[in-house]
Amino acid sequence: MNVLFFCPRWGSEHFNWDSFCNKVKASGYNGIEAGVPFDEDEKIQMKNALQKYELQFIGQYWQSFEKDFQKNLASYILHLHHLASLNPVKIDAQTGKDYFSLEQNNTLFDAATEFTDTTGILITHETHRNKALFAAPIALQYLKQNPSLTITADFSHWCNVSESYLEDQQETIDIAVQHAIHIHARVGHTQSAQVTDPRFPEWQEALEHHLQWWRKIYQHHLQQQKPTLTITPEFGPAPYMMHHPVTKEPLANQWEINCWMMEYLKEHLI
Repeated sequence: MNVLFFCPRWGSEHFNWDSFCNKVKASGYNGIEAGVPFDEDEKIQMKNALQKYELQFIGQYWQSFEKDFQKNLASYILHLHHLASLNPVKIDAQTGKDYFSLEQNNTLFDAATEFTDTTGILITHETHRNKALFAAPIALQYLKQNPSLTITADFSHWCNVSESYLEDQQETIDIAVQHAIHIHARVGHTQSAQVTDPRFPEWQEALEHHLQWWRKIYQHHLQQQKPTLTITPEFGPAPYMMHHPVTKEPLANQWEINCWMMEYLKEHLI
């Protein structure tokens, strides 16, 4: 089974697409995870850079900003089809809202299934705060109602929401592992969705919890004889990253951490 690593565009928006993809390729990634610009010239630049550096592409949808459900649904469908225009290997979607009803979020999941049936592109729904799958017990309900639902495992958010390492929610982890087709390899802890730096000794407990979850996903993929597992090391920039309250300087280097996480998982995931 191949494990493919994708670099987040998040935090590197100041690079043009050619420079970004050149840096991604040189760092050893297999592809990028990003949104697709609506500006046609920039979209062409993105497409050309992906082809030039022979990088794969995971689309990313995060623009679930509309409070009105019907507007949110329309925007969701629009963005998914826009992402599809660059032929992603899959689309990571921050689907829904934590304040939408179960029925409303299920309507969005159904729209994603219809999109996949039409395009052949899998949608992987992210376990993200403020979205439909924001907390472990809520996600469990959706996973039981939707046996075919596929998810991006970003358990850092669930740690933050529950103020725990999910020790008392093993059933949910076990079920989520079976639904996960993509990993956002960010380490969170009981008070935040992102540790300062996973290389520091004080964060080894948090790192070990996440590593064990990721290993379970890897093992499940092996057992199911799936050909690939995709992983995006997704530590974010300031202010997501801890930063100095006055100077606003980040307390660590985002790019270095994500590259370190990729290399760490190449060595420790199996």
